[in-house]
Amino acid sequence: MSQESNTTPDNILVCDGLVKIYKTEDIEVMALQGLDLEIGRGELVAVIGKSGSGKSTLLNMIGGLEKPTAGRIYVDGNDLFAMEESELVRYRQTTVGFVWQNSGQNLFPYMTAVQNVEAPMFFMKGNKKERRQKAMNLLKLTGIDHKADSYPPQMSGGEQQRVAIAVALACDPKVLLADEPTGAVDSKTSNMIQDLFRKLNEELGITIIIVTHDISLANKVSRVIMVSDGKISTEKIMKDEYKKKLDELSAENLAQVESHEEYSVMDKAHRVQLSEELLEMAGIDSNKVKVEVKDGKIIISK
Repeated sequence: MSQESNTTPDNILVCDGLVKIYKTEDIEVMALQGLDLEIGRGELVAVIGKSGSGKSTLLNMIGGLEKPTAGRIYVDGNDLFAMEESELVRYRQTTVGFVWQNSGQNLFPYMTAVQNVEAPMFFMKGNKKERRQKAMNLLKLTGIDHKADSYPPQMSGGEQQRVAIAVALACDPKVLLADEPTGAVDSKTSNMIQDLFRKLNEELGITIIIVTHDISLANKVSRVIMVSDGKISTEKIMKDEYKKKLDELSAENLAQVESHEEYSVMDKAHRVQLSEELLEMAGIDSNKVKVEVKDGKIIISK
């Protein structure tokens, strides 16, 4: 059975020393290397990293699709590592909603938009009329109710993603997980989808975690978590003054404004990961560096 964590009520997600090793006959690949992370209730977060950084593995674990090799992961107070498969199925039905990059993973092509949104509700209480009304409300919330009777092949990529988001919200999840949700659309549609996630976060208070390699998403989320080599390397926190101007600025102007404060993340062993860009700027090309304290500041030099 799942176990209650000793985390605070403010955190909906806590990752404690997550390790994930994929094994084949000839090789072992460590996707996560002792990753620690906390995400508060109602946060809008982007997890950004290059291909192979471990971000998709992290998303799958939050979604209950994979278990860690070591470490613990708690979502809404429940220890996913300790859950039986039947509990994980229930967890995926009620606690998390998924939006994938490929519309084929999100929607049934032989169902209309409204029927797709109704589909996850068949295992919930309520009659047909109530399910239809809720589905229409969700399509209206995501701005795609005018396509309620259209089939996925009759819709654009951006329209399909709006329906997919409505489907993900059908069972009232506490966490919405999006895997590269703007990866298959143009920049204009990408901005529309980003704005929709912000709207849902503000109006519903739902926690949204977006996994992507698209750095432009940083301009629209409150917190950016950078993953590198299976660990959190840096975090960017949106500045209050920028947040106030967010709705007033165009996409072009947003890119010209300094939006976030960047912090390097120190793990439990007091290790800090430095990016290639920082090392290059400092002229450090060796694995040995000098570390000293001057005027209360830690100085790293070659």
